[in-house]
Amino acid sequence: ENGVHYSIKGGSIFGIISPMKFEENLKKLETLVAKMEGGELNLDEMIKAFEEGRALVKTCQDDLESIRLKIEKVTKAGGVEPLNV
Repeated sequence: ENGVHYSIKGGSIFGIISPMKFEENLKKLETLVAKMEGGELNLDEMIKAFEEGRALVKTCQDDLESIRLKIEKVTKAGGVEPLNV
């Protein structure tokens, strides 16, 4: 994997969330958006792409929230202030 991992007590702060999987889902979403904006799809394909895109957005948001909570937990336990990005 090409992502940065921080070891916390023998584990990854990402737990079961793979940064590569997140990046793959984000790339799929970007590809869908480009196809939809490019006018390459007929109506049925557009609807399917929209539905797939919504599912990918939800998955990415859930993954980001899970990572945020894990980082928050680690920073509280270690006494480090979270970054406001």
